[in-house]
Amino acid sequence: MSAARVSPDDLKGTAVPPDQRKVIGTSIKRVEDPKLLRGRGRYIDDVVLDGMLHAVVLRSPYPHARIVAIDAERARQAPGVVAVMTGIEAASYIAPIPEAGPHPDKHVWRVLAADKVRYVGEGVAVVVAENRYLAEDARDLIDVTYEVLEPIVDPLVAAEDTGNLVHDLLETNVALEHTFEFGDPDAVFADADLVVKDRLRWRRSAGTPLDTSGAVAEYDEGTGELTIHSNSLSGTTGHFALAATLGIPGNKFDMKPYYAGGSFGAKQLCWRAALTAAMMAKYTGRPVKYVEDRLDHTFNGDQIGSDRYYEVELAVMRTGELKGLKIDVVDDYGAYIQFGVASHGNAMAQPTGPYRMRALKYHVRAVLTNKTQQGAYRGFGTDAGNWVLERMVDKAAAELGMDPTEMRRMNFIRPDQFPYRAPGGNMYDSGDYEPVLDHAMRLLDYGGWREKQAQMRAAGRHVGIGVATCNERSVYGPTEFWFWSDKVLDGPTSSPEGVRLSIDAQASFTVTLFSKPFEGNSPDTVASMLVAEEFDIDPHDVAVQHHGSKGGLPSAGPGGSRLTVMLAGAVQGASRVLKDKMRLIAAHRLAVNKDELEWVDGGFQLIDLPETRLSLAQLAEIAHFYKIDLPEGMESALDASFVYDHPFLTKPAADRSDLGIFYPCVGHACHLAVVEADPETGQVTILDYAAVHDSGVLVNPRSYDGQIVGGTAQGIATTLSEEFAFDDSGQPLTTTFWDYLMPTAMDVPEIRIGHEETPSPITANGVKGGGEAGRLMAPSALSSAIDDALREFGVRVLDLPATPERLVTMIDRGA
Repeated sequence: MSAARVSPDDLKGTAVPPDQRKVIGTSIKRVEDPKLLRGRGRYIDDVVLDGMLHAVVLRSPYPHARIVAIDAERARQAPGVVAVMTGIEAASYIAPIPEAGPHPDKHVWRVLAADKVRYVGEGVAVVVAENRYLAEDARDLIDVTYEVLEPIVDPLVAAEDTGNLVHDLLETNVALEHTFEFGDPDAVFADADLVVKDRLRWRRSAGTPLDTSGAVAEYDEGTGELTIHSNSLSGTTGHFALAATLGIPGNKFDMKPYYAGGSFGAKQLCWRAALTAAMMAKYTGRPVKYVEDRLDHTFNGDQIGSDRYYEVELAVMRTGELKGLKIDVVDDYGAYIQFGVASHGNAMAQPTGPYRMRALKYHVRAVLTNKTQQGAYRGFGTDAGNWVLERMVDKAAAELGMDPTEMRRMNFIRPDQFPYRAPGGNMYDSGDYEPVLDHAMRLLDYGGWREKQAQMRAAGRHVGIGVATCNERSVYGPTEFWFWSDKVLDGPTSSPEGVRLSIDAQASFTVTLFSKPFEGNSPDTVASMLVAEEFDIDPHDVAVQHHGSKGGLPSAGPGGSRLTVMLAGAVQGASRVLKDKMRLIAAHRLAVNKDELEWVDGGFQLIDLPETRLSLAQLAEIAHFYKIDLPEGMESALDASFVYDHPFLTKPAADRSDLGIFYPCVGHACHLAVVEADPETGQVTILDYAAVHDSGVLVNPRSYDGQIVGGTAQGIATTLSEEFAFDDSGQPLTTTFWDYLMPTAMDVPEIRIGHEETPSPITANGVKGGGEAGRLMAPSALSSAIDDALREFGVRVLDLPATPERLVTMIDRGA
């Protein structure tokens, strides 16, 4: 790998020593909770505008078919119907949706299908009526004539088939094929004492938020301005794409934010919901609401996670030293590619996890099929990458007869090796992994459980203990979206986050966020705590407001576990601007040099004479009401805007010998699981669970613990029950929550949570992201535990979810 080592001197952050923190690191109740718990938080379906119409979408019952004709006249004449728009009509009314597929210039993705449908649930027409009931009745009156085509379902077959194509404009169903090699993997594998091989299968699952995607749009024909009320989490930097699709200038387009009742990636963009409402509002001249029902969301949402077939090899020495990794993966993307293959970029951010391997070969084929497209689901490919790596480490430990915790320990990156460049080029900013493992083992009582396990096995019970030690990349850089293409040598490199911070004449604080309201990391609470830390105030005294896209500061919004880090940098930047101004005011008023002053306990005071000071309240009053007493050239008020960009980002090499630094804030976690498996039924019961995370400096441990519990619950679901399945004809088999089995409170155990803290050297306050905590680790820990519980039957979890049926089948085969 040609990349030069990053020196610690190159990394500039501002980690606050623990003994100097006043607010950061304390657990507080979320500042947004009183509003939400009282039912005062507005969600998208709460929006009602005068004259508002309601939209519903007619969806295809076929996975692959040409649209021969659509007869919508009966629907147009139905009571209460104001308009019907078909896919062909929509194609002439608005532009294609921006996407990062293999040939975006060929415009294959539209809000409604115009030529043929490519999955069950793809929209073919929109009806708007005076209410939802009338719209749904009219939708049933639309007649569509289809020419049914052979469905393309199996990605392994589709990859080789050039005769039956998902998109006729393309020449293949393989949207992208690429191989990266770093560190001479062939030589490393030739010298290895042992090469461990496996075929692994990671199936589709998804976030299932209570609040589906939706939008209410209103168009002003007099001014040409379009406003979309939306629960999209996309920041202001993404809204230009919607404006361009709709043919609206950016300065006449406003996307107003609302609380999202759950996202987990599903609401990263919500472009189809927003475009459906906006297109019809512009067409009818009246406000239009479109909110997905559960079937809309299931069939046509953007929440579907990775769907992959892996062939993996791990090079190992007899000592247990891990030397190299080869991954060959076929990824079933469904009918469209919204985010390119960035989920593999996520995996390439930490391809060898916390281990000191230097050789890597990564081959990916992204295949198009007649299924709902993939979107963003918590982990966005890193979840599958972690699971595959940990599966191989477990297998190597078993073949060498080593304790799985000790194999991991001996291969950890050492503290003195940070900042560490992983194969591929991404940087891990900081870490100390052994204390995390030790903490988790103490928390679970690993030794005690091994003794109890022996006793329980002697009594005929099948109890297993599993371990996972995984990394969690955070704070994405946009290069991960384009470094896969050899054709793109100079793509976007900005992923900013802006805030505005104001102090009024009464010394009251207002922070304006340009990212969207999001319960995940509780940005209102995070921003309030960061402001409180800077100015020695109570975080509950900070007012938080969210700005729409029009006239807003740049914001990439949440995603990729970035928002806490980015808000920390932006709030610190704005705070410094205000403090610098107040320092000048204090120096002028006290007739001293500004360097003689220091900020202490909510005011500026003389370093050598602390009783001579001006409090925050006094400084705010002077700034607002005493213009003549301000320093020459200074304007009244205390108001600052600050845009914080990526903390550490480098471009990929033109020949891709180095992918650059693009996900540099890397945390670490150890999860330990104890399970009991019933070989007769395949039922798995979790007996104990411990999770210890190191995500740098924690802002609000209370909120972060909630992230860990929620993410672990989703990881349990991915491991044991949740799967969006299709039959051989491309028809979805999991259409309701009777079929798509989410865990209940009875299935998720009490989770013992611990924290270690290795500050990031590159971020404000030393924080790292942790929004995907739990889900990135739980599948690996539980798979390891199931293996251990059913080892005597030859069971090894190779296919997720490990449902009772699959486990019993493996047991029967082993027996």
